[in-house]
Amino acid sequence: MSRTANSIKNIKYALIGQMLALLVTFVSRIVFVTVLSAEYLGINGLFTNILSILSLAELGIGTAIVYSMYKPIAENNVEKIKSLMKLFKKTYTLIGLIIIALGIMLVPFLHFFIKDIPEVDYINLIFIIFVVNSAISYFFSYKRFLIIANEKKYIASLYRYAIFIAMSIFQIIILYTTQNYILFLSVELVATLSENILVSLRADKMFPYLKEKNILPLEAKEKIEIKKNVQALIYHRIGGVVVLGTDNILISMLIGIVAVGIYSNYLLIIASLTMIYGLIFESLTASIGNLGITQSAEKNRSVFSSTNFAAFWIYGFSAIALWNLVNPFIYLWLGGEYLFDMEIVAILIVNFYMMGMRTSVRVFKDAHGLYWYDRYKPLAESIINIVASVILANYVGVAGIFLGTMVSTITTSFWVEPFVLYKYGFESSSAEYFKQYLKYAVITIGAGMITWFICQYVVDTGIISFMIRVLICGVVPNLLFFLIFRKNNDFSYIIQVAKSQLIDRAIKIFK
Repeated sequence: MSRTANSIKNIKYALIGQMLALLVTFVSRIVFVTVLSAEYLGINGLFTNILSILSLAELGIGTAIVYSMYKPIAENNVEKIKSLMKLFKKTYTLIGLIIIALGIMLVPFLHFFIKDIPEVDYINLIFIIFVVNSAISYFFSYKRFLIIANEKKYIASLYRYAIFIAMSIFQIIILYTTQNYILFLSVELVATLSENILVSLRADKMFPYLKEKNILPLEAKEKIEIKKNVQALIYHRIGGVVVLGTDNILISMLIGIVAVGIYSNYLLIIASLTMIYGLIFESLTASIGNLGITQSAEKNRSVFSSTNFAAFWIYGFSAIALWNLVNPFIYLWLGGEYLFDMEIVAILIVNFYMMGMRTSVRVFKDAHGLYWYDRYKPLAESIINIVASVILANYVGVAGIFLGTMVSTITTSFWVEPFVLYKYGFESSSAEYFKQYLKYAVITIGAGMITWFICQYVVDTGIISFMIRVLICGVVPNLLFFLIFRKNNDFSYIIQVAKSQLIDRAIKIFK
C-alpha cells in the first residue's frame, strides 16, 4: 500500500473507533455522576494525572526506538528490527516494574495532593489499581509500536476501541447494579490486560521473526544514536507531563477536589477532540518518517504546509464550536452545577487552539527525529508553567492555573518548535510559518466573532436551541473558511488527495 493509502486507512479506523468510544464515554459519565459523587469524579481525574507523572519513567525511549525502526523497515532489514525489538522488550518490562514500585512508594503521601480529603472508601486501594493498570501495558505494548511503525496503526486501533467499548458497557452495568467504584476500575484493569495480550499475539502472527531466538546485538553506533535521542526526549517527556499532566493536581492542591471534578468534564470534551484530531495526524507519522528518509527537504516542506493548513481548519473550526457549544452542552448533559464561567472557558479554548496548531509541527519533528535540538525547551516550559500557574491561581483561582499553561506555551513551544523544524528538518527559514500562523489566527477570530454574533439570536437553553447552535457552528465557520481558501494551493492539494482516495475506493468496489 502507498503511504497515502496507509495514512487514510489509519485515520479512518482511528476516527470511527474514537467516535464510538466517545459516545459510550459520554453515556458512562452520565451514569458515573448519577450513581457516584463529584468527589469520585475528582479522584478519577487526580489519580489519572498522578499516573501521567509516573509515566516519566518511560523517558521517551519508545519514541526513540520507533524512529530508529523507520529505516530498517523501509529497507526490510529484519535482523535490525529484531535487535531493536529485543531492546524494546527489556526496557519496557523494566519501566513497568519501576512504575509499580514508585506507585506503591507514593501511597503514604497521597494526602499531600488533595486539599480536603473526601469521604471515599479504600482510597489507597483505588490508587494501587490505577498504578497496576498503568504498569501492565508496558509488559506487552512494545509490539504495538512495530505494527504502527509499519504504517498499520488501524490494526492496533481496531483492538483498542473494540475492547474499550466493551469495557465501558460492562462498567455502566456494574455502576447501575452495584454502585461499586472498585469493581468499576477492576473491569478497566482486565480490559487493559486483554487488549495488550491480543495485540501482542497479532504482532507475533504478522511478524513471525519476533519469536526467533537468534538475535544479533545492536552496533555501538546505533546504541549511541538511540541514547542521544533518549537523552533529548527525557526533557520533552518532562515538559509534556508537567504542562499537560499537572492541572488536576494543582487544582486539587490549591482549589479543591470538587473543582477537579468540574474540570474533568471540560477536559473529557477537549481531550476527546484532541485525541480524535491527534489520531488523524499521528496516523501520518510513520508515512512522514518514511517520507523524510526518501524525499527532499523541499518536498517535506510542501507536505508540511498542507498538513499545517489542515490543522488550522480543524482546530480553528473546533475552537469556534467549543466557544458557542461547550457550556450549553454540559448544561444539557450534566446540569448547571458542573459549569465554569465563560472567562475560564475562553482560556481553555485558547489553550486548545494553540496546542492544536502545534500538532503538525510536533508530528513532523518526531517523524524526522529532531529531538536533540530543542531538548532544553521543555524544562523552561515546565518551570514557567508551574511558577505562573501557582502565582496566578492565588489571584484568579482556577483560571490562573490555565493561564499558566498559556504563558508557558507562548514563551517557549510556540516559537521554538517551528524554528527547530524549519532549520534542521526543512533547511529554511521559519518566517513563512509565523506569517501563516498569524493569518490563520486572524481568520479564526473573525469567523468566530461572526458565528458568535449569529448564535446570540438563539436564547433558549433546550435541546432544539442547542441543535440550532450546532447547525450554525457547523455551517458558518466552514463556509467562511471555504470562501477564503477555495483557491489556496494547500486546500487544492488536500481535495486532490481526498478525490484520488475516493476514486481508488470506487475502483476496488466495482472490480
